[in-house]
Amino acid sequence: MAIPRNHKKKFSELSEREILALAISGEEEDARIYMSIASRLQENFPHSARIFMEMAHEELEHKRRLEELYREKFGDIIPLIRKEDVAGFVRHSPVWLLPDFDIERARRLALVMELETYRFYKRAAEKAKDPKVRELLEWLAEQERHHESLAARLELEYVDADARLEEREAARRLFALQVVQPGLMGLMDGAVSSVAPIFAAALATQDSWQTFQVGLAMSVGSGISMGIAEALSDDGELTGRGHPLIRGLASGLMTMLGGLGFTWPFLFFEFWTAFWVSIIMVVLELGLIAWIRYRFMETPLHRAFIQIVVGGAIVLLVGLFIGGA
Repeated sequence: MAIPRNHKKKFSELSEREILALAISGEEEDARIYMSIASRLQENFPHSARIFMEMAHEELEHKRRLEELYREKFGDIIPLIRKEDVAGFVRHSPVWLLPDFDIERARRLALVMELETYRFYKRAAEKAKDPKVRELLEWLAEQERHHESLAARLELEYVDADARLEEREAARRLFALQVVQPGLMGLMDGAVSSVAPIFAAALATQDSWQTFQVGLAMSVGSGISMGIAEALSDDGELTGRGHPLIRGLASGLMTMLGGLGFTWPFLFFEFWTAFWVSIIMVVLELGLIAWIRYRFMETPLHRAFIQIVVGGAIVLLVGLFIGGA
C-alpha cells in the first residue's frame, strides 16, 4: 500500500531505536547547517565563522556517541529517520538558499535550533525506558540547555542591546515559527484560493446576495478544512506548540478571514459597487500578505510579491474569465 505523500509519524509513536536514529540524523543535519553558516560568514566575520565550526564539531561528537550506543543496543544498520518524517519539527529555510545572510540571521537560526534540540532530547529522555539510552539523552539535553550562550560568544564582535533582547526571546521566536507562521499560511491560502470561485460566482450571477452566500460558504469551508489539517499535523507533545485545538482554531479562523476579507462588500453594497470595492480589497489583502511574508517570514520582497500578488492576480483573472463566459 502506498504511503501518503505528507504522512508523518507522531513523536509518541517512536520506539527507542527510532528515537536514537532520529537523533543521529538530527545531529548530522545540525552540524552541516552550522558548517554552512560558517561558510557564509567566513569572509566578513571570520571569528564568528570559527565559532560555528566549533559548534558543528560538537554536534558531530554528539552524533558519534549516539551511534556508539545505537550499535551497542540495536546493531550496525541505522535507518534514515529525518526530522521532516516526524510531526512537530520546524522546517528551516536552507542556508544556501537564503539570498541575504548575516551574523544576526545566523544568531537567530542557531538560537531556535538549540531550543528545539533541547526540547527534543528532554522529551525523548522522559520517554526512554532503557537506563543507558535515558542517561545519554539526558546528558545531551543538558548539553543543549547549558550550551554556552551564542550571544556571549559573539559579543566581542557583534552584539548590541537589541541582539541580547532577541536572545532572551528565543522561545518567542520558536513559537512564532511554529504557531504564528501556520496562521499566516492559512490567511494566504484563504485569500488566494477563494478569489476565483467568489468572482466567478459574482459575474455569473451579478447578484450581491448570492455572491455573498458563495463567498461565505467558500471561506467557512476552507477554514474548517485548514483548521482540521493543522490540528492533525502535530499533537504538540514534542515541540510545545500548544494544544492542537487552539492551533487548529487559529489556522482555520485566519483561513476564513482571508476569504471574508473581500466577500463582505457584497453584503452591504449594490452589486457593481460591491464588485469594485471587493477588487480593491483583494489588492490590499494580497499586498498586506506579501509584506507579512517579507517582514516576518524572511522572504525576499520581490519573491513575496510574485508568489502572492502576481499569483493572486492570475487566480482573480481566471475567476473573472470563468464567471463571464
